[in-house]
Amino acid sequence: MTTVQSARSFLFVPGDRPERFDKAVASGADVVIIDLEDAVAPEAKAVARDAVVKWLTEGGRAAVRVNAADSAEHADDVAALAGIASAAEASGAGAPTPSTGLLAVVLPKADDPDLASSVANLTGVPVIALVESALGVVRAHELAAAPGVSRLAFGHLDYAVDLGSGNGREAVLLARSTLVLASRAAGLPGPIDGVTTALDDTEVLTDDLAYARDLGLTGKLLIHPRQVEPTHAAHRPSEEEVAWAQRVIEAASAGGAVRVDGDMVDPPVVARAEEILRRKGN
Repeated sequence: MTTVQSARSFLFVPGDRPERFDKAVASGADVVIIDLEDAVAPEAKAVARDAVVKWLTEGGRAAVRVNAADSAEHADDVAALAGIASAAEASGAGAPTPSTGLLAVVLPKADDPDLASSVANLTGVPVIALVESALGVVRAHELAAAPGVSRLAFGHLDYAVDLGSGNGREAVLLARSTLVLASRAAGLPGPIDGVTTALDDTEVLTDDLAYARDLGLTGKLLIHPRQVEPTHAAHRPSEEEVAWAQRVIEAASAGGAVRVDGDMVDPPVVARAEEILRRKGN
């Protein structure tokens, strides 16, 4: 899988704070998302866009959240990022790839599969479709299957505003589960969950991570570097889970009908054990 597809932590950094870009990378987050949308005031959009392009062309590595399609800034954002690919081709270096430079474009308020594919084609990198509306959830299966889309993400706070509902777990459960199903059906990794706004309460973050993980979400949008390590820890299996998985694999290798800890070992159990051992290395 690509960096974007295997990533657990996605750390936002404002696009008009270029002095923070390298610090965000140093946080250990799997992917840094430089934000040109919500984190940047309207009067600072152009300056932020120029700063992002400059940093990426000088060796920086990050995803970029562009402004939404209904914004006057959207076309300029996409054109600027597409220019990175054009400059690389002109220099003979080739277009950016998921391992260097621009890693992905985060498309906010995603609800149009054709637009998502168009952004991917123009910029030469994968798109993370950030679903933040009822229409986006209804079209989640189309978005996940759209060419160029490598991951779905969930903006639960904006989604709740769109619905006029609360943003608690019960209110947005259907949306989270829909994104999980759509991702799986399209062969994508589990979706990326929305932010936890409680910056100073690790217990709240850990609880949110465990809940999302149980539903099948496999990544997390973060708004502070201190949220990185708890996110990685939540996606690593416990020592007990690893020990169980090893017993299952050993038992299955013996062949025939076997039991581990009193439970029958069948193919789904083996598959779960293999997944736990894969996550052990993350």
